[in-house]
Amino acid sequence: MILLKDILYKVNINAVAGNTVTYVNDVHFDSRKVSLDDVFVAVPGTVVDGHDYITKAVEAGAIAVVCERLPEQLVNGITYVEVENAHKALAVMAANFYGNPSQNLKLIGVTGTNGKTTVTSLLSQLFTKAGYKTGLLSTVKVMVGSKEYPATHTTPDSMTINRYLKMMNDAGVEYCFMEVSSHGIHQERTMGLNFAGGVFTNLSHDHLDYHKTFAEYRDTKKRFFDELPKNAFALVNVDDKNGVVMLQNTKARKVTYALKTYADYKAQILENQFTGLLLKVNDNGVWSRLIGSFNAYNLLAVYAVADLFELDKLEILKYISELESVGGRFQYFISDDKITAIVDYAHTPDALKNVLETINAIRTGNETLITVVGCGGDRDKTKRPIMANIASTLSTKAIFTSDNPRTEDPNKIIEEMESGVEPQNFNKTLSIEDRKQAIKTACQFAQANDIILIAGKGHETYQEINGVRSDFDDMKVVKKLLTHIKK
Repeated sequence: MILLKDILYKVNINAVAGNTVTYVNDVHFDSRKVSLDDVFVAVPGTVVDGHDYITKAVEAGAIAVVCERLPEQLVNGITYVEVENAHKALAVMAANFYGNPSQNLKLIGVTGTNGKTTVTSLLSQLFTKAGYKTGLLSTVKVMVGSKEYPATHTTPDSMTINRYLKMMNDAGVEYCFMEVSSHGIHQERTMGLNFAGGVFTNLSHDHLDYHKTFAEYRDTKKRFFDELPKNAFALVNVDDKNGVVMLQNTKARKVTYALKTYADYKAQILENQFTGLLLKVNDNGVWSRLIGSFNAYNLLAVYAVADLFELDKLEILKYISELESVGGRFQYFISDDKITAIVDYAHTPDALKNVLETINAIRTGNETLITVVGCGGDRDKTKRPIMANIASTLSTKAIFTSDNPRTEDPNKIIEEMESGVEPQNFNKTLSIEDRKQAIKTACQFAQANDIILIAGKGHETYQEINGVRSDFDDMKVVKKLLTHIKK
């Protein structure tokens, strides 16, 4: 139990009706989880408004309600706290409730359109190899030391974030690496966290269903750097023109990295093969098992963070050479028939273009490149024709299929993708709604030395159709098919 007034420390309060010197048991923003002596925070959402569930929360046993608008009828014995912004209030309350655990960690936030999962996961690997206890909050998984927990969101809600950070404190974790999404920033989920550093990877077309304009999307990312403390660092990729924008108003120490332009941390690609990358990082050579120019950026960011925390430079390079790729990020295998199958999470135009350009840079041109790709339902529709155009332009053959259609008609999604195909590429495309059948068709087309790229779902082990999630793992499916389809 903890005093309500202590949980409300540093919350921007407009008015209070009732007593804040009262003990509370837990904090919830979902009325269905409220029980006796809990605090209910009424958070306005994109679909539902928590204010509509205040009565239900009180009936369930809430002893206090935090909201942006006080109800017309106040219940005796219940404390009502009116706040300026319920999202911000929830974030600050979550940090207070768990004893501000981020203050006991070196917390690094990584944001950008692509690369967040790879950079955070590689950092966790590297610092673990260096002998530190680490934590990870990523799209793929949550790690508290050596214990793994399933991930539900790129950036979880404030209560979940702080609960995991408290678990990290209890486990003796020193460094935590966290993906910071634009949704998480906009919904104030990272408010109240003490970041030791922030990393910007890149910015391209994504989430415009939520942010409406690219400028709004960019400015939301920028807010993360605006709010970093002056004793933190802001590390940005200045090969992306938006990197400089991220630094404009930050109080943190400004640090840059790049492959093409002048920066504090520089890298050059010496070799790029299916077996890995040979890089020169700040005049030192290093071999990595990871593939592609996009991973050169990711590895450079990882090197820079480790160096900023004053790890030995030669040790950092040694650890980089030992790092393993993240599941569903350019994950590949070669079948007995010498067919290379690659599974990648590329679900944005820029990510798909990067992966296809990487494959085309490595292959000799004699191999057929078959791309299987779809676009998710109930998400940014404007990227569908763009992704189809990229796939059909940069592949020998492109098969359009379903991704996670969610509540949309998968055939309608495919039709919107097809509208982006240019006339000269019509005969290179094929549309097959069933994803397994689409992958099977790609396997049947492929001959020895050909390459199959299956894009969009990466690490996901499910497919969501009309609210129902069914088991579906791209890598497992293609491995099984290539084993049974003998040439």
